[in-house]
Amino acid sequence: QVQLVESGGRLVQAGGSLRLSCTASGRTFSRFAMGWFRQAPGKEREFVAAIRRSGDNTYYADSVKGRFTISRDNAKNMVYLQMNSLKPEDTAVYYCAAVNSPGISNDVNDYDYWGQGTQVTVSS
Repeated sequence: QVQLVESGGRLVQAGGSLRLSCTASGRTFSRFAMGWFRQAPGKEREFVAAIRRSGDNTYYADSVKGRFTISRDNAKNMVYLQMNSLKPEDTAVYYCAAVNSPGISNDVNDYDYWGQGTQVTVSS
């Protein structure tokens, strides 16, 4: 069992940067692969980035590759999403998700635990 709380979302101008944080409860955080997803109004939830439990492998959606970086600190039970060169199309609610797995996944259906989301709005 793990509970997730996201933070860091806000209004930012296009070209700016934000760092989202996800705090996980529980003592087994290092067993979980973590992912970031986002959902814009009227659209389905989509994959953004994922990281293996050990942090040694990451995976990105093509739309954010080269601009976003996912990382984790297992000692602090934290996962981060550094977002640079933000675009208006990055506007969405961003969700942190966890799955007890040694692998890595971009499939929303693979994740068992979700946070409540944090709003990111990028103005043009």
